[in-house]
Amino acid sequence: MDHDLFPMKKWYYITGIIALFLVLVSCRQETKDPPVEIIGENSKSCCPPKGRAEMLADQVKDSTGQLPGMILIPGGTFLMGADGRLALDREYPKHPVKVDSYYMDTYEVTNKQFMAFTNATGYITIAERPVDWEELKKQLPAGTPKPPDENLAPGSLVFVSRQGVVDLSNYFQWWAWTTGANWRQPDGPGSSIEGKDDHPVVHIALADAKAFAEWAGKRLPTEAEWEWAARGGLEDQQYPWGDIDVNQSPYQCNFWQGTFPSENTGADGFVDTAPVGSFAPNGFGLYDMAGNVWEIMSDWYDIRYYQSLPQSSYTDNPKGPDRSYNPQSPYAQHTVIKGGSFLCNDSYCASYRVSARMPLEIDAAMNHVGFRLVKDID
Repeated sequence: MDHDLFPMKKWYYITGIIALFLVLVSCRQETKDPPVEIIGENSKSCCPPKGRAEMLADQVKDSTGQLPGMILIPGGTFLMGADGRLALDREYPKHPVKVDSYYMDTYEVTNKQFMAFTNATGYITIAERPVDWEELKKQLPAGTPKPPDENLAPGSLVFVSRQGVVDLSNYFQWWAWTTGANWRQPDGPGSSIEGKDDHPVVHIALADAKAFAEWAGKRLPTEAEWEWAARGGLEDQQYPWGDIDVNQSPYQCNFWQGTFPSENTGADGFVDTAPVGSFAPNGFGLYDMAGNVWEIMSDWYDIRYYQSLPQSSYTDNPKGPDRSYNPQSPYAQHTVIKGGSFLCNDSYCASYRVSARMPLEIDAAMNHVGFRLVKDID
């Protein structure tokens, strides 16, 4: 059974009136990337924020040709897609791909970096904004009634450990719509990121990641770029470190040990996010390409996309399909996410594998989703 279903659109949690089988997916019309939106007033901080000019000034190559905080990923060719016994249908077929060289962030974007961005711009994330019912209802089945106003307050999805769970296909048992949850309060009101400057920022939606990328002078990676980088020069291996079982100690990444979703023993040292760089890097020098938090790609998600690509010739720098398609959620648009998170476990999603791919609705934010960026070589 495919135990990797993601909780779909927040409206499900808000309204509570649509049956479980009516999970959302992409509109059948042509879609365009959401616009980058900078809104809100500059927030106050005890420290002077680093502005966009300073951020761009930091991106000066050193004597080795590297950019600070980034790794030069050499271009190459590889077979993209399914590896290992845990691979899912959407990871097939393996197909030859060519990617050009580019720079990639050494680490996932951290709370400290995202704070600098919001201080400099006043940006307000999707999870911090009230739900716009007029916009939301366009993505819902006709006749869906408007929920109470209090259920349209800003919020996000938070994982809640549950005891006695037997049916792992019902992910609504451990995901809770939480008013007030956002990147500053990852577990909801009363929580904070104090002392977690070096943890990956979470509760990030596609528009949030794109806004940060534009400010930083970078962009989101394509799925092909990310997978090539995650493999770190290895061929036909399941994980960024090779084929050593993820469950074998010493652990190679931040993931769920124990019985999901009731008990995480924290044997790897963490029960939620870990400071970036807590585990060994892959062959390219990149950290956390497996586990910790999911990472948002620039590609639209189409479950059939790999089937549309040639298998006897290389696809040059693929950028994904023209539109989103997810049969489990036929009204919403999805982007690809990769890398898995601290919630992954072999009994559930096992998505710390390099070929794993998952759909994420473009306005969804959760406490195990973040991002890292790439930059073209000038």
